[in-house]
Amino acid sequence: MALPWNLQRSRGRTPPINMHATGRRGTAGERRKNGARCRHGVALACISVDRPAFYESALVDAKFGLYQAADFVISTGRVSNSPVLESALWYFRDETIALPRAGLPIADFTRGVSVEEDVVRWSRSHPPEAPLEYPPLVWVAAPEIVRSARMSADGSRISSDAGSCVLSLMPKIALNRSYYNDASTGFLTQRTLTLRGQSSEGRFIARTIWPDDFRLDRAAPERRIDATALGLRSLVREVPGGGAQNPFAAMTLWERDAGARNWSNKPVLGVVLNGAQGDDDEAHGGHFALITGRVGKDGAIGDWLTNNFYTLDSFSEKGIIAAMLPLDNYLGDLNSGQSWYRPSYLLVAVLRNERIAAYIQGALARVYNQFYRHQLVYRHATMNCASISVDVLRALKWNVRVRGPTGRLLAAASVPYVALRERSAEKAVQMYDYLSEDRTRLFPAVAFEEIGADLLSFATAASERALTPFETLLAADLEALVFLRVPQLPSSRAWGDCPVVSTAEYHRRIPTDRSQQQIIPVPARPFPEGLRPPDLLPPPRPRGEIALAIWAFLSIVGIPWLLWRWWRAHRGRRNVSMAQAEEARATAIPRSADPK
Repeated sequence: MALPWNLQRSRGRTPPINMHATGRRGTAGERRKNGARCRHGVALACISVDRPAFYESALVDAKFGLYQAADFVISTGRVSNSPVLESALWYFRDETIALPRAGLPIADFTRGVSVEEDVVRWSRSHPPEAPLEYPPLVWVAAPEIVRSARMSADGSRISSDAGSCVLSLMPKIALNRSYYNDASTGFLTQRTLTLRGQSSEGRFIARTIWPDDFRLDRAAPERRIDATALGLRSLVREVPGGGAQNPFAAMTLWERDAGARNWSNKPVLGVVLNGAQGDDDEAHGGHFALITGRVGKDGAIGDWLTNNFYTLDSFSEKGIIAAMLPLDNYLGDLNSGQSWYRPSYLLVAVLRNERIAAYIQGALARVYNQFYRHQLVYRHATMNCASISVDVLRALKWNVRVRGPTGRLLAAASVPYVALRERSAEKAVQMYDYLSEDRTRLFPAVAFEEIGADLLSFATAASERALTPFETLLAADLEALVFLRVPQLPSSRAWGDCPVVSTAEYHRRIPTDRSQQQIIPVPARPFPEGLRPPDLLPPPRPRGEIALAIWAFLSIVGIPWLLWRWWRAHRGRRNVSMAQAEEARATAIPRSADPK
């Protein structure tokens, strides 16, 4: 995906990284040198020396979740001599990323084992109190940031106490069906904003726009709900349309010390659930991610680190790439931001200690290594955003409840039905996998409910099961639980809704007339064979393939055998009936012989 700003590079060369990209200003000579580089067209990481003061490097006075942004440098995936996996960098060749500085402990991975086993082994040798390990990369998407800005009434300029400039927007991706419009401007002009982008010739080209009033409000009203999955579901669905058109809302579900709320700079662990899209019938299930970070100034949440797992093997119509990224990018990127096409819900645990959040973040960093190298392959039915996240928590001994499959008998019966109706063995296999998968791993909304119910039960000491050491530590660290409802940002896109929680609900949502269903085709993104490591374990065989093989065996051998047995039984019964009739005729007394 091409960026709108002057992102020209010589092929095969690493772009220079200047002092602004690394979080320091540098000497006057260094700034002049970088200004010359800008004039020669290599402009991703170099910032014009005459830029207004309110443009800052994305690394200045910033965090990426639990990490200090100053511990990173800005680059792209074309960087050379990096310890980061080449397979990871390949996905971000033309994207702005942040890489950990040399000498910092970067998350590793174990070759020749499953991802789950890798996390389990790591957890045995890394207690929660161990030092925080750094991720392979953070997708920051843009090298500069503007804070506390106001947009002019017509959306043409932004200003802050430090100055003002012309505002431009990153262009819409061709596959993206909707985009920013006048309704977006009308909404955004009513509040202060944080923008990520790049300055160029007196303009600021925005890639992400984030409302500053979307925050963890210390004045959030108290709200008591049942410490159950259904209690959370009722909260998500209590307003029409899943709250897509409602104002942002924050409510405190529980706090250890009522009214204290000394949350500034406290670590957080959160789960985010994104709703259903209004213009994509394949996206009614929503999306899911785990979040870590610290409560920012005035309750700011934009720099929390979101662990977004998404398919790598096809291009997203909105430009989404699976990565760790700041929450404001995850929700507010003009193309890929979730808030531009559906409502979202966050359950945030404010913690007294960062150890549990850091522990989970370190495990996720390992998983991303395995994900980028394709030891872990994304599958919508069995290894999606919810599946991967839940598996990590379970590997760390957070025993997130297994809700079980939709129905095993239904799954088995669906194989021949779908195979004949769709004339596709592949679709029959996929349907079996959907119906036989644990719903906690399958549906983002169910994962959100079960994890949220656990947090509520840990907080209120209402858990019905014995807690593991991990869960006991998490329960001890909880200070507050806060629910956030993030509306859909106005644009030309149809309004979204809350996500479905079952296969039946999904089928009620979509049009029965297939010609009316909205499906967005996207091009494949094949993983280069030259980047595929030779030590990869073969992926597990889909359960549906086994079910299909059983049905195939029955159709070739079993069904003819059953028909033969039926024929034999039917023939035997017929022969018995004929013999009985013959015997009855032989023993009958003729009428002519009746006594008179």
